[in-house]
Amino acid sequence: MCGIAGIYGTNPNKLTKLNKMLSKLNHRGPDEDGLYNCDEYCSGIKRLSINDLSGGSQPLFNHNRSIAVVYNGEIYNYHKLRKSLEKKNYVFRTNSDGEVIAHLYDDVGEKVFDYLDGMFAISIWDNHRKILLLARDTAGEKPLYYMKKNGQFIFSSEIKSIQSAFSENLSINNQSIWDMPTFLWVPDPNTIYKEIMALPKGNYLKFNGDNSVIKSINCNFVRNDIDDEITKNPVKITREIVEEAIVSRLLSDVPIGCFLSGGLDSTIVSTVASKRVEKLSTFNIAFENIIDPYHGMADESEEAERTAKKINSKHHKIFVNEDIFYESLQEFSYYGDQPFAVSSGMGIYFISKEAKKNGIKVLLSGDGADECFGGYSWYPFISKICRNNHLPIKNDQIYSLQNSTENKQYLIEKIKNLSTAEKAYSLHYYAHELEKGRIFSKDLQSQAKQSSLRHFESISETAPKNFIDHDRNFYFPNEMLCKMDRMTMANSVEGRAPFASANVLQLSKKISLKNMINNDKLKWVLREAFKDLLPKEVYARKKHGFNIPIDHWIRGKWYDLVLHTFSTESHLYKKNLIHDGSLDYVKNMINDEKRLNGHTLFSYIMLNLWLENNGTYS
Repeated sequence: MCGIAGIYGTNPNKLTKLNKMLSKLNHRGPDEDGLYNCDEYCSGIKRLSINDLSGGSQPLFNHNRSIAVVYNGEIYNYHKLRKSLEKKNYVFRTNSDGEVIAHLYDDVGEKVFDYLDGMFAISIWDNHRKILLLARDTAGEKPLYYMKKNGQFIFSSEIKSIQSAFSENLSINNQSIWDMPTFLWVPDPNTIYKEIMALPKGNYLKFNGDNSVIKSINCNFVRNDIDDEITKNPVKITREIVEEAIVSRLLSDVPIGCFLSGGLDSTIVSTVASKRVEKLSTFNIAFENIIDPYHGMADESEEAERTAKKINSKHHKIFVNEDIFYESLQEFSYYGDQPFAVSSGMGIYFISKEAKKNGIKVLLSGDGADECFGGYSWYPFISKICRNNHLPIKNDQIYSLQNSTENKQYLIEKIKNLSTAEKAYSLHYYAHELEKGRIFSKDLQSQAKQSSLRHFESISETAPKNFIDHDRNFYFPNEMLCKMDRMTMANSVEGRAPFASANVLQLSKKISLKNMINNDKLKWVLREAFKDLLPKEVYARKKHGFNIPIDHWIRGKWYDLVLHTFSTESHLYKKNLIHDGSLDYVKNMINDEKRLNGHTLFSYIMLNLWLENNGTYS
């Protein structure tokens, strides 16, 4: 696990620039540095040692050192790939999983990424052909950003790394400012800067010094029996593939732990792991158990402790409260890398901090099970809102299942007359276009010309499951995997998500909606697949996400953050992003009994905090 960065271009200061970029990645890899430099290209890493602790230094090379690899992540099938390459007389110098990348490129060229089962952001420099290849894993677990500017091609694991060395070349993307409060994050491939792009998940980029092209990765290691088995025995194939994914992600030469909420997903991961890891460490967040009118009780620590006792793990309960979270917002903003307001990420931040204190460098999570197996509370409503062969009405009202306290049946009747994009928004997103229009300035609105609803235009209502597929391809990488990566790496801990396995993702494409949601029982096939391992109370337990009581806090001590964010002293106001009357509208949002607007307002708080600390807005 590493932070990586590189520059392609004949810049006499490129090594100085590269070292500045790498200095911003220390948290991703405090254990070791590595550099590669030639006339046209230089790259480097900040390494977090997980596998082959003594011999896995990077860069990694092929037999004649014409291929140089720096990468961030883990290749879980490297043993199999290594054996195959050794049969072809390739000689390995290390036991690192990453060395297979260099030799495999020699063997199969650009198809190298098709063979890699893992999470990764990879850079391959071909010194003979003067070609740079960048690749990002299928699920989007590991980030990779790039910029082409003034004859140079720059890439890094984090945006702040590029910004630190090339701030004079950057300008804020106002479309990203507009989008962020709807999602709580900036959707890939855009970033907060116009000039920096995210490499899309499951793709690789080829740059030859003049031109670049992006191509899809085709995973040729995915099991070919999924189609048949999902029809014959969906429970059996689900058990096999999920268990294989968990076991493969136990690959480590350092101690491993698990996030444990006490719910279905983390219990499955922790239970399977506990049978193969001696005295597994598990971690859970506890805080004041406030009743949220939408999400229910906030704290889950008692459920987690009961599960920990059953699997005999070494359990750690980390207590936090609104004061601790409040004081950590600056750090949360910094490690979010760009404006990011997924409040549950603060829980991951504190868990990974505690894990590091206890010598744990790898944490497995249950993230992705909901998107892959149909676990969210809004999924049973999807079939009820699909279009009834009539034109959608123009929407001049805000309807949302995510943050509304109104009667669900009333909302469904309204939502099913909306456009497909509006329906997708109404299921579980935050600031509506109408709301943003009442908060953001007319100047920003004139520059952000696209509606955030454009991200849902690819959804077809011909099959209700398409909404779940969209969540898996859009919501999962941009929110769940992003917060996992950023907040674990903030503390030099590697987060792994077994449900992001390429085989699990392929399985989820094939599972029928009925096997996902059976008689309103969410994640039916996953529950049945692991029924024999699960405590009865976990098997029967309803979905309960990790919910920070943001609506409660924002009406209390955090209210000063609201006042500052929408005041004339905020960066949002000084940069003409919000208008004079926005605070009055926001106060009405806080007092609205029909909607819970805490997360929407928190997005503006974090957006303003990022702008205040960034210092490069123009």
